[in-house]
Amino acid sequence: MKICVVGLGYIGLPTAGAFAEAGAYVHGVDINEELINKVSKGENPYVEPGLDELIKKVIGQGMLTVGIRPIEADVFIIAVPTPCTSDHKADLSYCHNAMKAIKPYLRKGNLIILESTVYPGATKEVVLEPLKKKGFKPGKDVYIAHCPERVIPGKIIEELVNNYRVIGGINEKSAEKAKELYSLFVKGEIYTSDIETAEMVKLMENTFRDVNIALANEMAKICNQIGINAWEAIGLANKHPRVNLHQPGPGVGGHCIAVDPYFVIESAPEQSKLIKTARQINRNMPKYVLEMVQSNVIPKKKVAILGLSYKANIDDTRESPSIEIVELLRQKGYIVSAHDPFVEDSAGLKECLYNADCVVITVDHDSFKTLNPEMCEGLMANQLVIDTKNTINHREWREAGFQVLLLGDGQPYNLGVEQKAQISYA
Repeated sequence: MKICVVGLGYIGLPTAGAFAEAGAYVHGVDINEELINKVSKGENPYVEPGLDELIKKVIGQGMLTVGIRPIEADVFIIAVPTPCTSDHKADLSYCHNAMKAIKPYLRKGNLIILESTVYPGATKEVVLEPLKKKGFKPGKDVYIAHCPERVIPGKIIEELVNNYRVIGGINEKSAEKAKELYSLFVKGEIYTSDIETAEMVKLMENTFRDVNIALANEMAKICNQIGINAWEAIGLANKHPRVNLHQPGPGVGGHCIAVDPYFVIESAPEQSKLIKTARQINRNMPKYVLEMVQSNVIPKKKVAILGLSYKANIDDTRESPSIEIVELLRQKGYIVSAHDPFVEDSAGLKECLYNADCVVITVDHDSFKTLNPEMCEGLMANQLVIDTKNTINHREWREAGFQVLLLGDGQPYNLGVEQKAQISYA
């Protein structure tokens, strides 16, 4: 079997590697020539546990080849980005371009799978309609399926293999062919359905998390207002067997949770009021962090940001609230330096902390959890830390003379600066 994977991003490359390791001959395609050159040498362009070894292995065995153009194959898998436009609509241009790229190589008997996250009905729009125009009979002489990824950065290799999969086909035969394909390496249960259901399942999985995080963020604001520690309350509430509150933070990032809810809203705008509200709450958390800084540090002072990726222990900065916080601070006249051990071109830790009037922890990287006050000794101009992820040992830092503010700990976060910000959360 020969598989052509179009799009070698955070999902496409691991997927190509997994199929190649399972014994299929795989050709990966991407328009990024620098990425192609790197992968062709057996090098992994991403920070992801296990991916270095996997790519080196399958490239070395000749089971994975890469290039900027597709080749003829038995199966075509499209795994390209589906970002939002500025007005929060799904941008399917990458999907359409991928389909145009593979059209000259298609033949009867092919299976075409869209892995990219899309709104219900988009797979038929992107894949089925162009095939019909080319003279194929989808479901009879070519087969179409949607198989959305459902993995988390930092555990992609593990979850690709062990998570359950949902596969939607334009007919039962298409779904079964795709199920047989993924059974090459997937150990989790594989469930089949129609295409629209599979599209909706992926969207609602991430929308559930976005709404849950919005609840936690709103709870953090409420607790700050009335003097309750949200982190303690969440921990105790989660001891109930039917409660699973998420944790608050500076916002929601990544290419899934921060984006997918908009696809649901686009599909049914009048029926998705709760989802809209959750998106608004999470989207405005960087402004809430800005207010915490403005309430305690006057403009033109230096603020050190610890964390640029959208979540812990990865290098992915897509939709990162940390980057938005950096921009908001700069717009307000602050001098900003940022450090992230996973993100290239960020400042070193000491350089970041030097002469800082405030440190804002926006990502709970493991390396940040071991930070101690001695590491800041003689570096900072003022001893103020704002922790948005409950990352450090607050008691240790306070005993060392630092003022520590935790988002949602129920304590007033204005330490006495005369100029207090007036932020609109509309």
